[in-house]
Amino acid sequence: MVKFAETTKRLFANVFVCRNCKTKIRGLPTKLMKGLIPCKKCGKRRFRPIRKK
Repeated sequence: MVKFAETTKRLFANVFVCRNCKTKIRGLPTKLMKGLIPCKKCGKRRFRPIRKK
């Protein structure tokens, strides 16, 4: 499978995963580090970057 820069940017840029319920959320890293964006599903504010496969 050929990997393009546009597709990797679309799939992995600014995408984070909730550490509690594993829900994907898109947001700016600065806002997530400050705790301004809660999870849509559980309301927690702990996220990790999505892993590239």
